[in-house]
Amino acid sequence: MKTVVCQEPYKFTMEETEKTPVKEGEVLVKIRRIGICGTDLHAYQGNQAFFEYPRVLGHELSGEVTEFGTNADQSKLAIGDNVLIVPYLHCGKCVACRRGNTNCCANMQVIGVHQDGGMCEYISVPASHVLKVDNLSLDAMALVECLAIGAHAVRRADIQEGDNALVIGAGPIGLATMQFAKAAGANVIALDLNQERLDFCQADIGVAATVNPTSEDAIEKIKELTNGEFATAVIDATGHAGSMMGAVEYCSHSANLVYVGLSKDKLSYDHPNIHKRELTIMCSRNATLEDFQHVADCLNDGRAKSTCMITHTCKFEDMIEEFPAWTKPETGVIKAMVELND
Repeated sequence: MKTVVCQEPYKFTMEETEKTPVKEGEVLVKIRRIGICGTDLHAYQGNQAFFEYPRVLGHELSGEVTEFGTNADQSKLAIGDNVLIVPYLHCGKCVACRRGNTNCCANMQVIGVHQDGGMCEYISVPASHVLKVDNLSLDAMALVECLAIGAHAVRRADIQEGDNALVIGAGPIGLATMQFAKAAGANVIALDLNQERLDFCQADIGVAATVNPTSEDAIEKIKELTNGEFATAVIDATGHAGSMMGAVEYCSHSANLVYVGLSKDKLSYDHPNIHKRELTIMCSRNATLEDFQHVADCLNDGRAKSTCMITHTCKFEDMIEEFPAWTKPETGVIKAMVELND
């Protein structure tokens, strides 16, 4: 089968490899769609944490069930079903798994990050990590993973009806977060440096307000938008250390500050500033099966949208040529989608 391998930063190769053998308890999925994630872009550029080369990237995946391994659970699946793949392979035994927090398993193996992923024609994965979702297109199913990260961050933020929620960063994860903050009943404010992205947030996502620090005083604008109280939930989806530390200034007293973006840098704070607010600072990593199902439900009933985020598409055989452009801001990529086996 054809497989794209990231050999080292800025180097992809297309190779002929053996079709993945179907192990016990697994299903073989013919890959039909690959969503390109920030993780893929960072890995290609050489700045992804928890990563080794060479690696087959790709973890936003949808496809078709083609084969069952021995003892694979077939109660909810059949040959020919269109499915999405939950790429977080947890151990089920560590302290996090025992507490139900499979998204931050101590022995986590993420498909396309810690082990080879779905930039290939077929992949074998545990049947427990394949989800059939009725009424969703292949494109929409491939985006569920991205959306689930945002949904999990919102769940971490414990957003309540009527809360003022600020989402910093209008990339794919930020856009996902905005949608599920809205679904939770929040008044959502989007902050980004890119006015085109902010216009998209307002027109396509339907946020209540936007803030652009390049043209206005962000602190004063957020203070104004929240009647002087600031945001009870602030979710930073930038992965930029300066933004993550500065997010403290947008938080109300008793707020939850959630980092869904990942920075490789150290963060520091003025302790009296966060202590006086009894600020809760937390991280949000990956998502659980519960989050995936919540996303699917929201897509089916209209509380969330996915395919409006797809701005670029290409065929699998053209991906290596197209990929470098997707790393450039001037290309205007929100979400790129790779099509294969059509």
